[in-house]
Amino acid sequence: MLALDPATHCRHALHASDRRWPQTNCWTDLWIEIVAALGHDPHAMLGFTVMQDHEGDQATFFKVQTEDMERLYGLRLLELSIFDRFETHVVEQCRRGRIVVVEVDGHFLPDTLGVSYRTTHPKTTIGVTRIDPAARRLDYFHNDGFFALDGEDYDGLFGRADDPVDPAKLPPYCEFVKIPAQAPNLDLRAEAVALLVRHLRRRPASNPFAAWAADFPAHARDLATRPPEWFHTYAFALPRQYGANFELLASHLRWLGDRGETGLEPAAEAAEAIAETAKVFQFKLARAMARKKFDGLVEMIEAMAADWERVMAALDAKYLGRSVRDAA
Repeated sequence: MLALDPATHCRHALHASDRRWPQTNCWTDLWIEIVAALGHDPHAMLGFTVMQDHEGDQATFFKVQTEDMERLYGLRLLELSIFDRFETHVVEQCRRGRIVVVEVDGHFLPDTLGVSYRTTHPKTTIGVTRIDPAARRLDYFHNDGFFALDGEDYDGLFGRADDPVDPAKLPPYCEFVKIPAQAPNLDLRAEAVALLVRHLRRRPASNPFAAWAADFPAHARDLATRPPEWFHTYAFALPRQYGANFELLASHLRWLGDRGETGLEPAAEAAEAIAETAKVFQFKLARAMARKKFDGLVEMIEAMAADWERVMAALDAKYLGRSVRDAA
């Protein structure tokens, strides 16, 4: 990790600019880049995407499962207790060769220039690999890249060195990654299949897109009362989460297919169809917000519902219709 350079870091192929959804959400994007930087293949950990559901006001904010990363790559994510200066704890863990994963204020992250940098205060997650308090410099993973910050941005995250610790201020939620000296010796494809089957058994009992279609008329009535820029908020919570999730599922299934798992093409194609329809839906939603007319959008959600049925039917036929070794 110490050899990484923000100036020369190359994003993983799962973040390629020609994908429908080059960015997904801050948690999943972060782990794709961390896992890849540690020399592992992040495709193997994406079986959890079959579990995405509709939560009423939003799609499930899909997150890489920490237990899957430990099983596949030996990475252990543990909570870091903050009882001293936040900076002091980050220095100690980085000195031990760990990555500190923490929720911070995106206001101070220069990689978000034009989005939130020095303008708004969104909560987001970064993975710190290197810190230099004397130089007031930090190297960190965020979203789909690896970056550096310093100076006033460093002070914005940690406060100045002479600032007293404020016991009334809630410390950030922080974790750290313990990296094994040697990765597990296992059949990565077989383990990925076992995890996929485990998650398939835990998927929603009913079609999440059918539930979204039923809720959307109420959503549309609310959207009609919002300013046009509210589009970005709604789009991130629903079509982007659905589209990005199912594009990652398609990539996972094609990765398995390239390694000898047969019969996954129908499910991969249906997952890609969901990703594509969600992208078109997002474009049409932007126009609908401007016109305050939302005709035709429910039908697009219903098309995604039909593709979800195709995904699950194909995976059920392959994995749940025959004996598979226990994945627990």
